[in-house]
Amino acid sequence: MDDRFNTAAGWVLGAAIVALGASIVSGMYFHADSAEHPEEAGYFIEGAAEEGGADEGPDLGTLLASADAAAGEKVFAKCTACHTIDQGGANGIGPNLYGVMGASIGAHAAGFAYSSALSEKGGDWTWEAMDEWLTSPRAFASGTKMSFAGLSKPEDRANVMEFMSTYGGAPAKPEPAPAETEEVSEDFPGDGLGPVEGAEAGAAELAAGMSADQPVATANAATNTDGATKVDE
Repeated sequence: MDDRFNTAAGWVLGAAIVALGASIVSGMYFHADSAEHPEEAGYFIEGAAEEGGADEGPDLGTLLASADAAAGEKVFAKCTACHTIDQGGANGIGPNLYGVMGASIGAHAAGFAYSSALSEKGGDWTWEAMDEWLTSPRAFASGTKMSFAGLSKPEDRANVMEFMSTYGGAPAKPEPAPAETEEVSEDFPGDGLGPVEGAEAGAAELAAGMSADQPVATANAATNTDGATKVDE
C-alpha cells in the first residue's frame, strides 16, 4: 500500500515539476510578464487636413483664363453616356446640356424630369456653381439623381466648362485673383543708405558748441629759428 502511495505521489510531484517548468519556459518565450514594445513601431495615419490648411491651388478665375476647350472635350467624353450637348439634342438619362451655362439650375432642358433636390436648388449655372456641381454633384444638391462622383482635378473642371461654354454661350468669367505683392518694410525703404536725418543739424550744433579757447592747429604756424615748428596758442 505504501509503495503504491509513494509511486502515485512521485508521479504527481513529477507532473507538477514538469508543468511548472513548462510555464516558466513559455513565459520566457512569449514575454508574458514583460510589456515590451514591438521592435518596429507602426506608422501614424494622419487624418484629413483641417479646412483651409492645404494649398488650394489657383483660383477659379485663373484656371478659366487658361482653360482649354479641346482638352475639356476629351474629359466631357465621360458625360456622353448620359448627356447630349448639341443644339436640339434629345434628353437622355440626363438632360441635354446645350446652353446650360448661365441658365437656371434644374430648369434649362424642357421636358426633362429633374430631381426636386436640383429643381429646388435655385439660382443659375454660374461658373462657380457649375464648378461646385462638377466637383461633387451630391454635395452640391443632396438627393440628386445624378450618380456621377465628380471631377477631382480643378483643371479638368475648368476645361469642361470652357468646352460647354462653346455650346450656347456662358456668362462672364470671374476675374483672376490679383497677384500677391511683397510688402516693403518702412524700416528698410531701400537697399542703399541715404542721408541720415538730422545729421547736418547735429554737425552744426557740434561745431557751435566748441569753445573758442580750445587750442586749434592753424595753417599759419610760426617757425623757430632752430627749424622747429611752433603751434600758435
